[in-house]
Amino acid sequence: MDSSSLKGLLEEHAQLEEQLADPSVHADQARARKLGRRYAELSPVVKTVRELDTAREDLETAKELSAEDAAFAAEAEEISAKIPVLEAKLTELLLPRDPYDGSDVVMEIKSGEGGEESALFAGDLLRMYLRYAERHGWKAEVLDSVDSDLGGFKDVTVSIKSRSADVDGVWARLKFEGGVHRVQRVPATESQGRIHTSASGVLIYPEPEDVEVEIDPNDLRIDVYRSSGPGGQSVNTTDSAVRITHLPTGVVVSCQNEKSQIQNRARALQVLQARLQAIAEEEAAAKASDARRSQVRTVDRSERVRTYNFAENRIADHRVNYKAYNLDQVLDGDLDGVLNALITADREERLAAHAG
Repeated sequence: MDSSSLKGLLEEHAQLEEQLADPSVHADQARARKLGRRYAELSPVVKTVRELDTAREDLETAKELSAEDAAFAAEAEEISAKIPVLEAKLTELLLPRDPYDGSDVVMEIKSGEGGEESALFAGDLLRMYLRYAERHGWKAEVLDSVDSDLGGFKDVTVSIKSRSADVDGVWARLKFEGGVHRVQRVPATESQGRIHTSASGVLIYPEPEDVEVEIDPNDLRIDVYRSSGPGGQSVNTTDSAVRITHLPTGVVVSCQNEKSQIQNRARALQVLQARLQAIAEEEAAAKASDARRSQVRTVDRSERVRTYNFAENRIADHRVNYKAYNLDQVLDGDLDGVLNALITADREERLAAHAG
């Protein structure tokens, strides 16, 4: 990045600081959150630029003084070694960011091949993500679910929200979870003790605060029905659950966990907007031949991103050749190992693309 662009970022950071110091800005929580997130994003850049400027000035001073005192020559050498490290750090900080890294997410987990065993595993995945959200202090809420006979899920939709305006939010941590997750274990329904392979699919998309997709009400079919609990039993005497079908795309979203039909309808529309936003961006990326990672839309065992092997207590992510033998801990929400491997690989890929 050239010096004028860096100067622009420094000026933007100073302006944001002034705006955030104005009490009137905080009357609009959405605006304050957006400004706060951008300020948090720029702060490491500003800090590194200042450190780099200081180091360069100190180096010049040390070089000048080294002619009079040899001690300053050693100091100049020490400072000189720090500068490339700071320059590399600044380069990384200035890489184009995913605009949704600070966003909350909507996640769908669907059973696939394997029948009841796949549905049970979908339930295991849901618990894993709920425990992970709990460990990070995020708020997770099941919006809609279709239960299976043995207590798993054929389909479950969950909203995961951060409680703060962090620059790296839920999407930054979970965005690579989309795809097919394969399980290898002895199913509860297996009497012979044989290991079976089945799969569940995960779809995840950001829930942006400023949704750009406009929805024509004429494109919607809205159905209402009674909320149901485990085994299909009715848990509500009124038709409060809402299912919305977007006719042009065939996208269907449901919400039954809010207290009223109005609340369920509003929440389902939010999820629909997020889904359509994700679809629109995927289509735009495909047209532009963008190299962004795509999520697997079919729940097929041959198109897997990760394998969970119970017999060996092993988890393997096939995209980055990650392997660990702590599956029990991972399923209890200790996902940071595999997520860090994916995030690191993505960063290295972006750095390589920038260098090329």
